Amino acid sequence: MAALALLALTLVLPCPASAKKKKAAADSAPPPKPIDYSKLQFPPPPEIARVKYLGELYGAKLEPAPKKTKKGSWMDKMAGAAEDQGKGQRKIPPQLVRPLGLAVDSKGKLYVGDQKTGGIFIFDIETKDTTFIRNGREAHFSLVNGLAIDDNDRLFVADGELHHVLVFDAAHKPVDEIQQGLQDPVGLAIDTENRFLYVVDAGLDQVLVYDADTFKLLRKIGTTGHNHELTTEGDFGGPFGAAVDKDGNLYVTDMLNNRIEVFDADGKFVRTWGKIGDAVGEFGRPKGIAVDGDGHVWVADQALDRVTIFGNKGELLMAFGTHGKLASQFKGLVGIAIDKSNRVFTVEQYPTGKVQVFRYITQAEAQAEFDRRQEEREKKAADARPGSKPPENSAATPQ
Repeated sequence: MAALALLALTLVLPCPASAKKKKAAADSAPPPKPIDYSKLQFPPPPEIARVKYLGELYGAKLEPAPKKTKKGSWMDKMAGAAEDQGKGQRKIPPQLVRPLGLAVDSKGKLYVGDQKTGGIFIFDIETKDTTFIRNGREAHFSLVNGLAIDDNDRLFVADGELHHVLVFDAAHKPVDEIQQGLQDPVGLAIDTENRFLYVVDAGLDQVLVYDADTFKLLRKIGTTGHNHELTTEGDFGGPFGAAVDKDGNLYVTDMLNNRIEVFDADGKFVRTWGKIGDAVGEFGRPKGIAVDGDGHVWVADQALDRVTIFGNKGELLMAFGTHGKLASQFKGLVGIAIDKSNRVFTVEQYPTGKVQVFRYITQAEAQAEFDRRQEEREKKAADARPGSKPPENSAATPQ
């Protein structure tokens, strides 16, 4: 047995000369080619794609600080808010640090709240430009938790440390704030048809429902005062995210209970699904939630770094993602949003902030692709039958 162990050790540990040769070969080897993610999809080929990977957003990469500059604040540098303050001073490019809230306006621009920089990044997906609502300049933020945008492009920002929701007009000017009843607002959702603003309050274990125009508090969903310990249906233990479907139903990630809870537009409990676990369809820490145009419910799970897609009654449809830094992998997945063009945005926090962009293939698009493939199969089968006529120009040279 000792001889076998020694032999194994000899095989595993190279001699110094061998190590030097391998190092020299590695140094002279060409650099690895970048991975091509242009055809990354879920489920993988040859299945019909339902989700396609498009790319990612970090903001701009930070450059080394210039020498002999007037010292600016760390927050200004990271948020790109520094302005010329003397000779040698320059504006530092923006970069996400600890993003959380997501929202998309009518023009398809993506808004990302960042807790560390204390501001809001605005990404133009088409032009690749980035602008900002800066802390201490256009507005005052302390802890940006959640974002929502209504059909008039008003922006709502939940601030957990200031205990309010700040309201901006379409020109990004603060015009109002909502404070009544709030303790620790996190997720936001807007029902544009019924004119409701839903504010998830993690401190109260409740969802507060406001009139989306007058900001009057209409009602509360859930029972407060039990320190995240309630597990009864219709109550919450650390709720976090919210989304509304086209029928006005409200979906809430009940984070510490590892489930999704559904309520109708009157605030009445409808159903719940989910349990703790790491199997597909189970949850570790569900946080972000969104509803696509076909009514499917997308849930971003921070602990599992996984996006899971359900039917509106909780039936499991598909899942993708795992821990990692590569495309479609996540590290600290906390949020998700879907725009009218079926683009899906996910946001993660570690080791630094990142947004990944996907494209949802709708039910109609997937059905059209299925029909096209079926037609091709039937044509090939017909051409292969004995006695089938050859194509009219079978002897012609292909052009």
